[in-house]
Amino acid sequence: MIERGRSPSPAFGPSRKIDLSMSTDRFLVFTGIAPHPPIMVPEIGGDAIVEVQDSIDAMAEFTRRLKTTGAESVVLISPHAPLEANSFVAYHGPTVHGDFSRFQAPDIQFSIQVDDELLTAITETAAKENFSITRIAERALDHGIAVPLYFLIANGWHGKVVALGYSFLSNDEHLRFGSCIRRAVDDVQRRAAFVASGDLSHRLKLQAPAGYNPDAHLFDEEVVASIRSCDLERIPEIDHKLRKKAGECGFRSMLVAIGACRELERSCDVINYEAPFGVGYMVAQLTLDDPERATGATSEITRLARETVETFVTSGIAPDPPTVPRGILAERAPCFVSLKTLDGDLRGCIGTIEPVKDTLAEELIANAVSAATIDPRFPPVTADELSNLRYSVDVLLPAESSSLEELDPRVYGVIVEDESGRHRGLLLPDIPGVETAKQQVEIATRKAGIPQGTKIKLSRFKVERFRE
Repeated sequence: MIERGRSPSPAFGPSRKIDLSMSTDRFLVFTGIAPHPPIMVPEIGGDAIVEVQDSIDAMAEFTRRLKTTGAESVVLISPHAPLEANSFVAYHGPTVHGDFSRFQAPDIQFSIQVDDELLTAITETAAKENFSITRIAERALDHGIAVPLYFLIANGWHGKVVALGYSFLSNDEHLRFGSCIRRAVDDVQRRAAFVASGDLSHRLKLQAPAGYNPDAHLFDEEVVASIRSCDLERIPEIDHKLRKKAGECGFRSMLVAIGACRELERSCDVINYEAPFGVGYMVAQLTLDDPERATGATSEITRLARETVETFVTSGIAPDPPTVPRGILAERAPCFVSLKTLDGDLRGCIGTIEPVKDTLAEELIANAVSAATIDPRFPPVTADELSNLRYSVDVLLPAESSSLEELDPRVYGVIVEDESGRHRGLLLPDIPGVETAKQQVEIATRKAGIPQGTKIKLSRFKVERFRE
């Protein structure tokens, strides 16, 4: 793994375009339900997260499934957004912010771009059904949106959002509003996911925050059974008196989700359900577009790496990035491109610690050419080798200062630099044979050419890894 440097790479001569456009007649590619207790966020929950570890793990799986669909935008609806009696609400852009200061975690913040085109389409489609959407100026997201988004981002999803809140309108109107969302997604023709944020009963134990009701468990059992049997129409029929006994906050979010997927092929799965604090937390999937039909981010990124190398090696021509890159390829991010033989031997790996291009697509193309041609450990790749190569791309997430004790080579990559910042080395996470943080730092220090005993600074980072 060689850092390609901080300055833009040289031009590689004429170029030709690669068309990575995706086509499908289904654009709402994932529908699911996610809980939103702030205690699930490790920086908030602290030692208590052991009680919700299954939900945390389920959100990682939830995100993995969502990512397989190539969803570029996520529409979320929360019970904790500001309420309007006769109108749905939407957080106004161009960006919205997650901030957990009110939960004693002021350092945990993120910003994400609003998909204004999709929000406008939802607004216009809903208006045709006599629904209004009030845009609210408050850009600090409520925790019903912020917690699920935290886990999507932490587990490597990249894209834009539409953040909504429901209303006091009837159950049927929430179902119809969900149908409006699906039609708007199809109109925009952007692969999108819908996430209904909501917890189930809040009254399952004597120590539950909303008190205890002996019948509250019946609400959760009916919701879970309905999803496990994929008979979603049972949920709107749950008696309102039972809902009141349960003290739930996810029912109307689920109604919108059910309305959104009514005309889609269902693929229901309760990924996890638990109630450790007397509140029901469910992570569930309702629909999932067949990954075989979805081009998806993984195949899109690795295909671009492969076509870049094959094009350059056979013609000396580096391809242009997609005319209109989408999803993660449109973002600005550093990456490493690795080439390996079919036997698993490294054949080249070069990347950037900081982005030097305007988009990941451009960054990937430059690094792929470099990995194939100027990795000093190997001769340039020849045309005869192309059929024996496979590709992976590691997109680096933002680095943070770290101590040796905070490193885990299976989870985090490491950046080592001397105090001047002139020498630095990087080692990606989850490298075979690298078992300890000490070993990881020693290798990165050697790569940087930093003499043994020199005072060093450590940073750690996660990657989103795409493999063929």
